[in-house]
Amino acid sequence: MVGTSRRTRLGLGRTQWIAAVFFLLALASSAAAARTGPLPPRPADPYADPKNDIYNPLRYIASNALTSVAFALYLVTALIQSYFALRIGGQFMAAMVIAEYTFCVGLGLRYGLHAHPESKGIYIAEYLFVVLSPCGFIAADYVLLGRLSRWLKCDSHLYIRPTRITIVFVTSDVVTFLIQAAGGSVSTSNSPDTALAGSRIFLAGLALQLLSFLFFSTVYARFLYRVYKYEPQVWSRDAGKPWYKDWRSLGAALFLSCIGILIRSIYRTIELGEGYLGHLATTEAFFYGLDTLPLFIAVAIYVPFWPGRFIPDLKDLIKNEQAEAAEKERSTNSSTEAERV
Repeated sequence: MVGTSRRTRLGLGRTQWIAAVFFLLALASSAAAARTGPLPPRPADPYADPKNDIYNPLRYIASNALTSVAFALYLVTALIQSYFALRIGGQFMAAMVIAEYTFCVGLGLRYGLHAHPESKGIYIAEYLFVVLSPCGFIAADYVLLGRLSRWLKCDSHLYIRPTRITIVFVTSDVVTFLIQAAGGSVSTSNSPDTALAGSRIFLAGLALQLLSFLFFSTVYARFLYRVYKYEPQVWSRDAGKPWYKDWRSLGAALFLSCIGILIRSIYRTIELGEGYLGHLATTEAFFYGLDTLPLFIAVAIYVPFWPGRFIPDLKDLIKNEQAEAAEKERSTNSSTEAERV
């Protein structure tokens, strides 16, 4: 297990280096492309007609009021979950908590876009933070399913073993992250051909992420169904406990989180399919209604159902498994000695 952990860390280290190189190359290509082609003069008032302002990447003026509400909700959620992780446990959800903070950074940059609606630098940073941060939300759900199945001792009802499910799906998350990062940076070019190529790369990353998470959601739905059908004792073992101590509440929370992420992924895929100047991309209401809100539900659901309340951390889980194995071995030895007597 130690060897596997070391290999995993080494693998992630290589991936991070590749991601950095790939991302820098993409930014370099974007910067080079941005210098090509003559452009019309900037409008005297960028607030007068943002929808037809080619220098305004959003094609609208970001609302400070909506930004403030979204920023506050995500920040409060991140702070509460940080407290839970430190005091209650559940550090395996760290990817989601960190991603909530980076998502807040992206939302905060929208204040800058309100003040400077034609700033391409602010837009690039905002776009990448807002679009790529949910990869952390997705990764946390991947880890949670592995921990949940192992804790319930229902590993056999998964398509993939819990020891591999995190590696398989997180790897797919990293790959799609890299594709989106490259496409997103290239797509900010002023060159129409380069921007189109970047949007197609980004669309491919989003589509692959959607397919991967859809498969994960299918695996999870099948897992719940099989536990309900074939493990009735496990399914109802917390029936006499309050709802906030019933593992099925955590199971429902993960299911709702999957729905929120799927809604956002479908929206982003359709939005990019229309293009950066499509109706979805240039309407702020869709950004909040089909992206920010579903994602908020996907992460905020874990405030009342924090996984650390239900599932012990890995070291404690391993100790429990070892204690149960030792008890089982003692019981077997006692039975064997009794039979001999």
